[in-house]
Amino acid sequence: MTEARKDIRFEEIGRVEAPEICSLPGVLEDISISGCRVRFPVPIELSTEDEDREYELKIYPSRQSADEIELLCTPCWVKNENNESAEASLGFKILHSPGTQQLEHYIKELKTESIQDESVFKIEEPEYSFI
Repeated sequence: MTEARKDIRFEEIGRVEAPEICSLPGVLEDISISGCRVRFPVPIELSTEDEDREYELKIYPSRQSADEIELLCTPCWVKNENNESAEASLGFKILHSPGTQQLEHYIKELKTESIQDESVFKIEEPEYSFI
């Protein structure tokens, strides 16, 4: 199944604090200008009423140049793992937040870096003509 997303998602890592959802910090797995995915070390239970609720997430990106980003988010989905790790992954929709400008700047850095990475590893294929 292919995913149709309106914004590019970047695989990224960072610490995420969401005390209203989990007392333990989570790990940022990917992020875009409109959403993110966070993995928590314990199962998470959210009710259907929680889907419309706004939660504050503080994201601490692993990049040294990036500052803490405070975001208001609503949960879109929860996936609790049923294995020994007993982790949970949550998908969030990012709302207009105090850290919106910081997020835009951070996403811009990620885009620039991904373009530079592609140009570094791009191998030009020679043109061949078959006889």
